[in-house]
Amino acid sequence: MPRLAFTQSFWDGYDTLQKPVRAGVRKAMAKFQAMSVAELNADKGVHLESVHNARDPRMRTIRITDFWRGVVLAPDDGSDVFLLVNVARHDDAYTWAAKRLYSANSATRALEVRDAVALDELTPLYETAARTAPRLLFADVSDGTLRELGVDDQVLRAARSLVDKAQLEAFATLLPEDQLEVLQYLAEGFGPEEVYRDVVVVRRPADAPAEPVENLATVIANTPARIRLVTGPQELEEALEKPFAAWRVFLHPSQRRVAYRASHGGPVQVTGGPGTGKTVVALHRVKHLLGRSEDGRILLTTYTNALATGLRDMLGLLLDGDETLLQRVDVTTVDAFANSVVRAGSAAAPKPVGDREQRLLWEKAVKQLALPFTAQFLAQEYRHVVLGQNLRDLDAYLGASRRGRGTGLGPARRREVWRGVERFEQLLRERRETTHLRVCVGAAELLRDRAAPYAHVVVDEAQDLHPAQWRVLRAAVSPSPDDLFITGDPHQRIYDSRVSLGSLGITTTGRSFRLRVNYRSTEEILAWSARLLATVAVDALDGEGTDSLNGYRSLLHGRRPRVRGHATRQEETEALVERVRALLDGGLAPHEIGVCARFHLSLDAAENKLKAARIPVLRVRGQGTQGAEGVRLATMHAMKGLEFRAVSVLGASEGTVPFAREITPREADPLQHEADLLRERCLLFVACTRAREALSVTWSGTASPFLPPAD
Repeated sequence: MPRLAFTQSFWDGYDTLQKPVRAGVRKAMAKFQAMSVAELNADKGVHLESVHNARDPRMRTIRITDFWRGVVLAPDDGSDVFLLVNVARHDDAYTWAAKRLYSANSATRALEVRDAVALDELTPLYETAARTAPRLLFADVSDGTLRELGVDDQVLRAARSLVDKAQLEAFATLLPEDQLEVLQYLAEGFGPEEVYRDVVVVRRPADAPAEPVENLATVIANTPARIRLVTGPQELEEALEKPFAAWRVFLHPSQRRVAYRASHGGPVQVTGGPGTGKTVVALHRVKHLLGRSEDGRILLTTYTNALATGLRDMLGLLLDGDETLLQRVDVTTVDAFANSVVRAGSAAAPKPVGDREQRLLWEKAVKQLALPFTAQFLAQEYRHVVLGQNLRDLDAYLGASRRGRGTGLGPARRREVWRGVERFEQLLRERRETTHLRVCVGAAELLRDRAAPYAHVVVDEAQDLHPAQWRVLRAAVSPSPDDLFITGDPHQRIYDSRVSLGSLGITTTGRSFRLRVNYRSTEEILAWSARLLATVAVDALDGEGTDSLNGYRSLLHGRRPRVRGHATRQEETEALVERVRALLDGGLAPHEIGVCARFHLSLDAAENKLKAARIPVLRVRGQGTQGAEGVRLATMHAMKGLEFRAVSVLGASEGTVPFAREITPREADPLQHEADLLRERCLLFVACTRAREALSVTWSGTASPFLPPAD
């Protein structure tokens, strides 16, 4: 009986197939698995056919439907493992298969694939240009060193034609995975010894043969990160039912060099746009750190409960449910961790209150003291200056920098502000309440007086954390190599947090990495969404300088976003129902469709219309919804951390996006006004980039001024 294995390239494409094609895949794989190897080679039921003029003679195709073929790598060495590598339309499948060559890496012993035809065609063109270049990218690395690192003759020739890192990135989709990563490391300035340690040693299994082998079953066994071997019908069905779960924890070569580097000399910062795999990198870093010791505890933390739930689920998947390892990782929000620290130190700790209650207390303080400020201004001053700098008294506030605040305050007016701060905190004490950020202040103080509870802290979605939260994390782990591993994207900052990590004892100089390849959304969705932020400057994650989406790109292609206005909200909602019904008829499952809006009120109307059309729906309210069927409805804020094959963004109208009530008047504080607008832009950007294949953005009345002009 043949055994089936699946490459990650198969999983990447399988989840985007329409339902009839996926059903054909399941049927063909079940039939395939039920035959003997002899029957498989003789039977025409699966139509196992050779590929004419293939660069790899092991290439075969099998019938999926009348118009779709599966591409299979067949053994030619007497083994019984067949590798499914792609599913595509009939002609595309044969074209794809004819160009690819699979081989065993001489250093890592893993199976890897290249576009051999494209490499042969492009390399001579680059060689011609290289003859007049003043310097080549790998001029300081010998052929012998490259071969020791697993670079074979075809890739070596291509590497010798490269002038800079941009040309290497242009070759990236053609090169074998492990060899590409070796070249990327070298291009970034790592020495051969470091590359061998951080790529070859990490990737080569401990039980790999001493010498390279071409036996397909052995090479597949040496490639667990990119290939899954299925052992029986039940496992096959489970794998095909949950393909996206496998995709979510897969690590691409450009990400692996960050996650599995043996050790970093201190805090690490990983940035990148939506879909670049920052969360996956963070999870794999946790896995790597768990393997470094048998008892060190790790804090894996993020901003919201929903994101923490997602991290917990994905980590369980990555660690195959290993309870021994999972028990060494605390997965929670920063606020929840800080609250646990404070409650452990005091049984009568005050209860944190939400934003609405805080706003009411600020309004009460302004009224009681007849202060010449709005409640909104005082709340922002308290958040950004007082708590941001951990100011304890009036003298500290009088001497504090107010960088980023657009309204000047002399000493007299600062004293008035401080009166408001004291009254606000007094009102909280009288109610035996506090704020989440005040809890963080207390937790950081408690942690400074005791041994740090964690060996490592891994932070995901770091862009929304406040300085008070960062102080808790800094105190939770002792300064050391691999103490803090931080991932985030300043372009997705939706809570207006301003921070200088260096001022908090978190310095990532020389240990910052940027991910530029989007593995989730199509280039069409990505390019349109990036235009939402094209006209503004975005502060870097660490507060030093600005960040850019330059070079941010996708390897996937699809339809352009649908961007349409409607005369009324009712017409917009009715158009949504037609859109969702068309997506369902096209083969998408309800849970693969996301609908979002700025407000719950808009979602209520959408929910009623969809239910009336007998379309199942499920509201996302900050908790996990795995396993439940229905089109997902969520506010733009709740979309953070989610992703769908298709997303419809409702109500992208003037006055709603941006929401006028959330914008500080320009005359009151011009800097805060611009910060508020940027926050709203980032919120729309987050909502749009949740889409993997299809994006629809609609409005009624006048369109949001953030929307790019029509092409």
